[in-house]
Amino acid sequence: MKIGLIDIEPNIVNTALMQVSTYHKQKGDIVEWATPLTYHLYDKLYCSSLFDFTDKTQIPHHAVCGGTGFDLTTNLPKEVDNCDYDYSMYPACDYSILWFSRGCIRRCPFCVVWKKEGKIQPVEQKNLNPNGIYIKLQDNNFFASPKWRDAVEWLNNTGQKVEFSSGIDARILDDEQCRALQSLKIQGQIHTAWDNPKDNIIPKLELLTKHIKPYRIMCYVLIGYWSTEEEDLHRVEALRNMAIDPFVMPYNKKDTYQRRFARWVNHKAIFKTVKWCDYSG
Repeated sequence: MKIGLIDIEPNIVNTALMQVSTYHKQKGDIVEWATPLTYHLYDKLYCSSLFDFTDKTQIPHHAVCGGTGFDLTTNLPKEVDNCDYDYSMYPACDYSILWFSRGCIRRCPFCVVWKKEGKIQPVEQKNLNPNGIYIKLQDNNFFASPKWRDAVEWLNNTGQKVEFSSGIDARILDDEQCRALQSLKIQGQIHTAWDNPKDNIIPKLELLTKHIKPYRIMCYVLIGYWSTEEEDLHRVEALRNMAIDPFVMPYNKKDTYQRRFARWVNHKAIFKTVKWCDYSG
């Protein structure tokens, strides 16, 4: 058979499509990237999407589609999900993508993780990219997994740098976990989040900064969902006082205040030199 993979999000390395590729290549099938001009050449077409806003108008009706961009309830067939990743489909990719756990202990109403994956559970990690020089961890709540210690040991044994792509949950951090973070070679900044102003995570962040230098920490700040404008400013200034890098995430990107506040905080040259009261005019 001749299998075509449809890439509608070219900036994303899609692990589902890599597993589909491995599955069919193991069966002796030919696997290639397909375009609208070549759809008719393939016996079977697959498309995976992470984002619901991605344009899907050119996907033929007979293609096998899945991912959160299509439907939260779709999952790979077990025989495909058991396959490793075919990194040869992304020759420019210089990192590995790993999960040590799926799901989460939280049920944040703005997040799809619980709806899609349920409560947290450890999973077996997939293969490393033979051309990868660092690892992107995709766990939604890494330290909530009961097997996080085994994961840290495994990661340290690779000798590669680790990027916590989905961040860490500062609310559950303890001294042992902070020391575990310190033992890892970290790629970029460690990401965490302060979504709800009612969560007093300052003591946890202060604990983290005893092990990780503050400039190596970025904290996402959700605005326009649970918070007032005063609570938004309080969180941002509290992070500034700890020398932690805040990054504002507006819930409604069409809202004038949310866009303006995010621009003030996230444009670091402005944030470091202009007060909000002066910027907001």
